[in-house]
Amino acid sequence: MHLLLHPTPTLCSYSGHHPPPHHHLQFQTSNRTDIRYLKSLGITTTPSPQAISHLLKTIQLFKSKGFSEPDFPRLAFLAPNVFAPTYNQSTITSVFNFLTVELSTSPQDARTLILKCPQLLESDPESCLKPTLEYLKSLGITRLNNASTLNAHLLNSRVDKMEEKMRFLEGVGFSREESRRVCGRFPVIFGYGIENNLTVKYLYLVKDMKRDGIEEVNKFPMYFGFSLDKRIKVRHFCI
Repeated sequence: MHLLLHPTPTLCSYSGHHPPPHHHLQFQTSNRTDIRYLKSLGITTTPSPQAISHLLKTIQLFKSKGFSEPDFPRLAFLAPNVFAPTYNQSTITSVFNFLTVELSTSPQDARTLILKCPQLLESDPESCLKPTLEYLKSLGITRLNNASTLNAHLLNSRVDKMEEKMRFLEGVGFSREESRRVCGRFPVIFGYGIENNLTVKYLYLVKDMKRDGIEEVNKFPMYFGFSLDKRIKVRHFCI
């Protein structure tokens, strides 16, 4: 009887320091389920339990803004930092507010702009996006709230990088006002490289085609948008 009143503790006995084994199994299973879910969205890292919670909150925040699960693979591939454990989730709301308030887009167009350039979510609105918006407006570029691929990438450009294109034009003889007008009429120029694109096209226009480069580009800045080998040279040889 004495032995029955005082059973010897077994390995399955619960102590205050160790959870019951079945609780531990449930926790591991939940982790695996969450990781599979994250991978189905294109988030392929293997995060810690704390990071999983952070990522799930990030996903819920996106969904509250109208994003759907098919959107996540693109977001994760083009803006992986957004799904890092250290990413500040408030940036999502700040960028979304910038697009809907400062840019006056609809929530649907804000989502479209973000999907066309997910790197917007890695840009601080105050130090990056707002200065860029003001710079583009100063060049006379309008309708920036249209949800186009061009506008999405223009908004994610940095002012110092855009100024490099202005300095290139000024360096080959354009005035400051002419440079502003060329960029304002053909803002795609901000996405072109200087050395291997703009320079070689301009030199071909001046040296090979024997044209007044400043006059021609002022009249037709879209010249820079044509392929040198497939369009410009071909047309020149046909003249």
